[in-house]
Amino acid sequence: MKVAVVVGNPKPESRTLMVARAVAQRVCARFHGVISVELDLVKFAPKMFSWPDEELAGLNAAVAESDVLVVASPTYKATYTGLLKAFLDRYPNNGLAGVTAIPVMTAGSPLHGMSIEQGLRPLLVELGASVPTRGLFFLMSQMDSLEDVVDAWADDHLRAGGFFAPMPPGTES
Repeated sequence: MKVAVVVGNPKPESRTLMVARAVAQRVCARFHGVISVELDLVKFAPKMFSWPDEELAGLNAAVAESDVLVVASPTYKATYTGLLKAFLDRYPNNGLAGVTAIPVMTAGSPLHGMSIEQGLRPLLVELGASVPTRGLFFLMSQMDSLEDVVDAWADDHLRAGGFFAPMPPGTES
């Protein structure tokens, strides 16, 4: 299983990237996957509005070829960042068909808790991705408990709603 990570935080090596990696690692551990591509989009920001761009086209293709996509953004103005939107806008209609997506949003306040379900999930569905479970809304105040929070989310959601078939008994990691 190929797992892609795409992070739209305008700060390189952000805490949002740390959360997205933790989610991707849980997916890989439970379903014998490997992180096949990790995009910290800020590294590509100067090219984001260059059309066409071979490097970005290749990155879009690599993400679309993944089985699972962990897509993460900090919450800006009650939704995802423009950086993430600009990358996802490069996909055609149904450009993520066949990909199972896990939306992840980080925030400083619980006031924006619905942004993941009202903003990021519909965007991923519009692009053809399957989003079979709730995303992870992660408060920055939880950083000291990152592993525990992501483990609890994974236990509650990676098997919920038919995300993936359960692993045979005795094979769980």
